[in-house]
Amino acid sequence: MASVAIIATAVSLNAAERTLRSSDTHPDGYPTVEAVKQMGKLLEEKTGGKLGVEVFHSAQLGQEKDTIEQTQFGVIDLNRVSLGPFNNIIEETQIPSLPYIFRSVDHMHKVMDGPIGQEILDAFAAHDLIGLAFYDGGSRSFYNSEKPVKSIADLKGMKFRVMQSDMFVDMVNALGANATPMPYGEVYSSIQTGVIDGAENNWPSYDSSGHFEVAKYYTLDQHLIVPEVLVMSKKTWDGLSPEEQTAVKAAAKESVPYMRELWAAQEKKSEEKIRAAGAEIITDIDKKPFIDAMKPVYEKYLKSDKLKDMVTRIQATE
Repeated sequence: MASVAIIATAVSLNAAERTLRSSDTHPDGYPTVEAVKQMGKLLEEKTGGKLGVEVFHSAQLGQEKDTIEQTQFGVIDLNRVSLGPFNNIIEETQIPSLPYIFRSVDHMHKVMDGPIGQEILDAFAAHDLIGLAFYDGGSRSFYNSEKPVKSIADLKGMKFRVMQSDMFVDMVNALGANATPMPYGEVYSSIQTGVIDGAENNWPSYDSSGHFEVAKYYTLDQHLIVPEVLVMSKKTWDGLSPEEQTAVKAAAKESVPYMRELWAAQEKKSEEKIRAAGAEIITDIDKKPFIDAMKPVYEKYLKSDKLKDMVTRIQATE
């Protein structure tokens, strides 16, 4: 009887004829996780139940670097990933990852929803991945366990975790701090044990990771407004019919407004929780020295005319 119950449960969870496996490092309930679930519902509707999605949240399938490789090999069908880990693989992803490239979240939406965003999504195809949509990743700021950071001088010599991206390493080093690349899952214990002084992330991640418990000083310098990306394995994509491919792209795009709505609510909720927990939020900072310090970073990464042109077009986007 128990085996019958287990089978019944599995069937009810996966009503679609084929269930696509999707990875996310964030916990269940996080806006990106819920957005991919929503995409799955839309996909089932659009394909008449032929295709569905099961989201493996909380890094069940591995940390981002590992899951990217698994997606390229077709072991994982869909993957919601930060753009940072792609910076060393796909040069176009470096552009929205540049520090202070976007003036605001609205500016980022206009750029990523338009032709520039599509150019970046198209660039994934040469790397055995299909770029489907961009989700919000919020604005990232520094937090640490040692002291309030109010100026660029305060960062000198401090150790900060960054994503495994050369650009993010260079960004932190250009600010006079020491960058330590490491997987997201190792950050809490590394701050707690003093291996690093802090990290950088957005409100919801600072909250859901529990990092605010061990690093209570949060400086809202908003150095990065980097979108997240939803990709599909090209191997999986090539196995779909043209109608199914159209449905996948449409379902992914339609999940974006839903994700943004959840994100805005989550940011507000996380900020309230963190402030109530007694974290010290530093907002009175002069960003100009931070921005000026990025000149060598831009010079290093804008190697081609194509990338320079993309930056010019982003800056011209109103």
